[in-house]
Amino acid sequence: MSLPYRLLAVLVLSVAFVAAPGCDEPPTASADTPPKPKEQAPLVTVHVFDKNGKLVGPVKMPAVRLSVEEWKKKLDDESFRILRRAGTEPAHCGDLLDNKREGVYACKGCSLPLFSSDAKFKSGTGWPSFFQPVADVNIEERADNSYGMVRTEILCARCEGHLGHVFTDGPRPTGLRYCLNSASMVFTDADKVKTLADPFLEKKAKQPEAPKRAEVVFAGGCFWCVEAVFEELEGVYEAISGYAGGAEETATYGQVVTGFTKHAEAVKIVYDPSKITYKELLAVHFATHDPTTLNRQGADRGTHYRSAIFYANEEERKAAAAFIAEHQKKLGPDRKIVTTLEPLDPLVGFYKAEDKHQDFAAENPNQPYVRAVAKPKVEKVRKDFKDKLKKPAKDGDK
Repeated sequence: MSLPYRLLAVLVLSVAFVAAPGCDEPPTASADTPPKPKEQAPLVTVHVFDKNGKLVGPVKMPAVRLSVEEWKKKLDDESFRILRRAGTEPAHCGDLLDNKREGVYACKGCSLPLFSSDAKFKSGTGWPSFFQPVADVNIEERADNSYGMVRTEILCARCEGHLGHVFTDGPRPTGLRYCLNSASMVFTDADKVKTLADPFLEKKAKQPEAPKRAEVVFAGGCFWCVEAVFEELEGVYEAISGYAGGAEETATYGQVVTGFTKHAEAVKIVYDPSKITYKELLAVHFATHDPTTLNRQGADRGTHYRSAIFYANEEERKAAAAFIAEHQKKLGPDRKIVTTLEPLDPLVGFYKAEDKHQDFAAENPNQPYVRAVAKPKVEKVRKDFKDKLKKPAKDGDK
């Protein structure tokens, strides 16, 4: 054989030797390819232990994504080789193979609980074996066709650390054999499972509950007055003047006051239903405007000054109808309620009014209309609904 052919043969044999599987296997399809550290980790759905040592879930929490250097600092060399480089420890060498204590096996990379001792069995393969995980969602499966074999790789669902493979030659009741590397797991005795309490649960528990928010849209004359009334109430985040009942392209003050747009001057009330109920808002509304005058409130006349409740769903419609029926009984047959119930949907939405109309009464307390019409309504709600106010009315308020 000539020298060039001999060199080529040596090169081929060298490459084959390096690629051959052994204790330090090259990466498989699950090799660690972390995103940039600054990228937001995706959410995963898993089961974890709480502070009482109880497995709870499913819980959505951020996945664990670290850079290669961060993983190297966190893990010992052997665990890094297996978890992050899809390596395999030699058979019969893992320190958890013959472990017979009761407890939980968790991921060494992120402490996610994986298997329980009551699912462990002696498979004779030389690696710790289990017939089922503590929760199916805690294990991720991927096809692994490396080394000319067709296998199913198993990974930690939270950190994507390589654990081993799963086979279909296990015992009942699952018939599965989850074959794992000892170096990919950490064992916790049953009497110390509380130490596996996931910090995410505690952090989540300490976070203040997001305030509850709901919206209603009422009309009852000039929106300056309606807005001023509802801004007084505890549990109301904001009252927004606007238009409802007509099309978006006609939702301007100049067009609405013509009376030909089908719009009513309306107010969107954003509130906390745990502090003030829909029925209580209705009570305030009917106490601070006249629901018996058709298309009119005092001297303000026109369909845009009508009394109306714009409902967002059937539940609101039924509640409003029941309230009106109850209120009608109190008024008697001589005073007919003419308040309309109108659907608030994508075709008939609420459109915020121009900025100059927002908080108008509060910012212009001495404006003649405000003093004559809006102020008496505010004084009435302060008198009749003292227990619903954000703060007590002060003597001498003007």
